[in-house]
Amino acid sequence: MSAYRELEGRFRRMAALGEAAGMLHWDMSVLMPPGGVPARTEQLTALKLTTHEMKTAPDLADLLDAAAEEILEGPWQIANLAEMRRSWVHANAVDAGLVEAMTRAGSACEMVWREARPENDYARVLPYLKEVLNLSRQAASAKAAALGCSAYEALLDQYEAGGRTERIDALFADLADFLPDFLETALSKQVARGEAVKPAGPFDTNIQRDLGRKLMGVLGFDFDAGRLDVSLHPFCGGVPGDIRITTRYTEDDFTQSLMGVLHETGHALYEMGLPEDWHYQPVGSARGMALHESQSLLIEMQACRSREYLEFAAPLMRDAFGGSGPEWEVENLYRLYTHVERSFIRVDADEVTYPAHVILRYRLERALIGGDLALAELPGAWNDGMEELLGVRPPDDRLGCLQDIHWYDGAWGYFPTYTMGAMAAAQLFAAAKAAHPDIPERISRGDFTPLVGWMRKNLHAKGSSASTDELLETATGKPLGTDDFKAHLQARYG
Repeated sequence: MSAYRELEGRFRRMAALGEAAGMLHWDMSVLMPPGGVPARTEQLTALKLTTHEMKTAPDLADLLDAAAEEILEGPWQIANLAEMRRSWVHANAVDAGLVEAMTRAGSACEMVWREARPENDYARVLPYLKEVLNLSRQAASAKAAALGCSAYEALLDQYEAGGRTERIDALFADLADFLPDFLETALSKQVARGEAVKPAGPFDTNIQRDLGRKLMGVLGFDFDAGRLDVSLHPFCGGVPGDIRITTRYTEDDFTQSLMGVLHETGHALYEMGLPEDWHYQPVGSARGMALHESQSLLIEMQACRSREYLEFAAPLMRDAFGGSGPEWEVENLYRLYTHVERSFIRVDADEVTYPAHVILRYRLERALIGGDLALAELPGAWNDGMEELLGVRPPDDRLGCLQDIHWYDGAWGYFPTYTMGAMAAAQLFAAAKAAHPDIPERISRGDFTPLVGWMRKNLHAKGSSASTDELLETATGKPLGTDDFKAHLQARYG
């Protein structure tokens, strides 16, 4: 057997173990009772260590070198080998003891966070978060030496291959210059045209669930290959062929849950559209979290907050909840879905203010990883940053630094990809409409075939066969930038 084929076999087994760990994470968030934490920690640790041992096997480096000398069968195998090597570099930078410690610390911290957040008790989770951060710094330092980049960039690279702070700083600085004045413009225009009226609840959660499932089906979600559940923090998980998405419900407002469902369905459609021939190989995975977030935001923000979409969805909403009156009309619902507000919670933020939430987290996590900010000072720094960037100050940590799960379960370096994804979503949606000018009209009839079909061909089916910028340039004619995002905001809110 050739070295390359041997590598394919090994990475296939590692991918299957990773998928098993993903399903266990889903169960931990959705179904597992609190008493299952110790056993689940052991299970996840065992899977992580087994995969790490496979990636750090003494002969794997020789196999990678030997495969590089072989004549490979086309660009997909070449790209696959490059992704294998990148994965190998990450794994070999850290030893098994650190991997085990990080897994245990993340699981423990996450479960404490689940209790501390609703109780507004940052002090309770702080010792666990200190351990997670300490271990993350160790991993960042080791990976930085192997990758030839900064410690923060080494963590970012886990979610966005080749991501660099210099590039992100330039993109975010452009947005930071544009957004404050634009926010004032959007708020003024909102006042001038009149505030939206919220339909009065309560909204039965079973009806919300059924409506969400119906709209997922309209988008193309295959319920024979996925499901919808409830969790504290909405997410998309599972594996291609068995996609698990979650949302959370409140009887006071059906729009939060519904938009969360549509957001996660965007993630799911990407996973469902990945190249089947390369399943279980690194090249068959989604390119990175910037493009993954682009797909959720393209569906939620670009498409499903449009007036055209609400022309289709408003009658379904009225029928589901038995609504009537002006608050259920398309124009009012459009104002409601495009409402701009300085708010505390990132996942509920509008398109205009959302980048400020991400820029804040990006600044804070860089400072925490770099040792320029102590965790004890995080609540105050968070509140100061919110006041500076959005003009609001959280009244408590539940609405401040306790709101996101990412740091508490060890996901450092992830946050920039949200706003990078928003920029990519606008860029891709503009290119799709240029290729198919009838997309808005088709959406108004509940037909997402042209949009999803274009994404399948130009992004989903390409997996990780090229870099983020290369995929974007091929699909849109240019690398990631801010122009289309700003143009989208100006057209909708300006």
